[in-house]
Amino acid sequence: MDRYIKYFLILLIAFLAANCSIHQPEEEPKKRYTIGQFMDIVQINGGAFSPDESKILISSKETGIFNAFEIDLKSGEKKQLTTSKDNAIFGQSYFPGDDRIVYTSDKGGNEITHIYVRNNNGSTVDLVQDSTAKAQFYGWSYDKKNMYYTSNSRDKRYFDLLKVQVEGAPKEGNLYPATTMYQNTEGLDPAAISNDGRYIALTKSITTNNSDMYLLDTQSKQTKHLSKHQGNAQYAPQYFSLDGKKLFYLTDEGSEFMYLSSYDVTTGEKKKVEEAPWDIMYAYLSRNGKYRVVAINNDARTEIKIYDESDGGKQVKVEGLPEGDITGVNISDSEKLMSFYVSSSKSPANLFVYNFDTKDVRQLTNTMSSEIDENDLVAGEVIRYKSFDGMEIPALLYKPKGLKDGEKVPAMLYIHGGPGGQTRLNYSPVIQHLVNHDYVILAVNNRGSSGYGKTFFAADDRKHGDADLKDCIESKKFLSNLGYVDAEKIGIMGGSYGGYMVMAALAFAPDEFNVGVNIFGVTNWLRTLKSIPPWWASFREALYTELGDPVKDSVALYNKSPLFHAKKITKPFIVLQGSNDPRVLQVESDEIVAAAKANGVPVEYVVFPDEGHGFLKKENNIKTSQTILKFLDMHLKGLPEDKAGEKPVAIK
Repeated sequence: MDRYIKYFLILLIAFLAANCSIHQPEEEPKKRYTIGQFMDIVQINGGAFSPDESKILISSKETGIFNAFEIDLKSGEKKQLTTSKDNAIFGQSYFPGDDRIVYTSDKGGNEITHIYVRNNNGSTVDLVQDSTAKAQFYGWSYDKKNMYYTSNSRDKRYFDLLKVQVEGAPKEGNLYPATTMYQNTEGLDPAAISNDGRYIALTKSITTNNSDMYLLDTQSKQTKHLSKHQGNAQYAPQYFSLDGKKLFYLTDEGSEFMYLSSYDVTTGEKKKVEEAPWDIMYAYLSRNGKYRVVAINNDARTEIKIYDESDGGKQVKVEGLPEGDITGVNISDSEKLMSFYVSSSKSPANLFVYNFDTKDVRQLTNTMSSEIDENDLVAGEVIRYKSFDGMEIPALLYKPKGLKDGEKVPAMLYIHGGPGGQTRLNYSPVIQHLVNHDYVILAVNNRGSSGYGKTFFAADDRKHGDADLKDCIESKKFLSNLGYVDAEKIGIMGGSYGGYMVMAALAFAPDEFNVGVNIFGVTNWLRTLKSIPPWWASFREALYTELGDPVKDSVALYNKSPLFHAKKITKPFIVLQGSNDPRVLQVESDEIVAAAKANGVPVEYVVFPDEGHGFLKKENNIKTSQTILKFLDMHLKGLPEDKAGEKPVAIK
């Protein structure tokens, strides 16, 4: 009898559960957001402390283009310092003894960057009088008496190191004469300067996988080669010890990954300081030598380690941090404060300050739009798949939320630039927008990407548009096995070199992808490699070694240039281009669009007259994503034009 009662109870429970499920309220419809909402974040960067450490200088895009702002650390109040409406402004530093600031800016994305001083009365001074010269801010001398910067005014191929005396100079006006510390005549680029200014560490690119390191003694005028080696090895000077007796540098000599080493200036002894199973990205020493900061590229995330050198190198644990990628670490001169950013694939970067004395962590910004619920966003997942030759390829997978059982949606490959770039687990409004509108995104770090060892980095050399393209094609197998991807609706998108990969896919593998999104991508390697900016001269031969020489290797470059094979393109694509782009000239996009249209291929073309290589204006970024979504809805999902594009629902 007990057995029957038990069965009855089981049936009763099952009935009640089923009945409850019938009467449960329906699940809320998925929230849709516009790209305007995804981009209605406050994109920020920078983090220089004022001399009295009461304020911090940042660059913010809240006005629609980057401008310089300062944040009061006590009140949290933010004050706008520049009011540009046309050209992006990036705040670099306060002056050592007052509230003047240094910022950099170019004209419409042409990359001819100049250095400006904003005086306390709001007036500005351009330190670079040559309108055709490009400059880069290099910081301050240790005694705070001089400003360092590089400029190619003397010779457009190379960057000289200059200094400007600021101690005793008037706080208003245009008196900022520069003197040359190092005249660059051989393509040796300055990388680090000793505190007393005597030594300058220099680097020279040989190939994209091989470089050399030198030490210039400004007293003896002698330059010493520090990195004689066999095979390929990279060298990247980071900083000198406080007394100038040791140079700390990164290298991958004898290793797959970059590690930190030291070089004794007197004895010539080299010693490994720190290594990791990933690349160390950078290392630096705080002003008085108390802290050493090391950043590690840990599988598409940045891992930060801080060591207290005054306590035997003990690692400092910073408690109370939110989860995410920590970047932009900067320790104040007093070594009491540290600024840094925290971001993730679901959250844009926010600025924090840590107090070493009190152990307090304070968030200074909240950059996410109030209209977006972070729970509706998708975190990227690191996955790996085997390519055609067995090489393991890392990628970041974004799956739309709210998919029903058995539902299959389109997918897009997202290919980074470079070619040696890396897609990382950072917030991308472009990716989140597409995922929110039911597109699976797979951001492929194909062979040739940085961050996975020098063998992987070099694996695409002279094989561009071939081996790396096959990595992307192989990713379709991974996507097809997911169960929620429509294998008949897979496209490819990317910018710069990623844009080249898009056009290579459409031209050299015309049956593999259904659509392409090309954002200022190379289509004619012969022209691009002949027309690279003059300030890339020290890097030109390295680029030619990896990609090909436009004279010696003209046949190979012709064969891998999509423009000359445009007749093979059959699938629709869209091209977005900045007319001021100095790297991929507009004519590249003009010609591939014309060639494809001559074949009757559906092509859309958008040109921004006020942008360069990378779109900086918010309104242009919004238009770009709106146009891409509508294009994909029509040509990948097959929606009619009146139903394609953004259809946001009300957000409560």
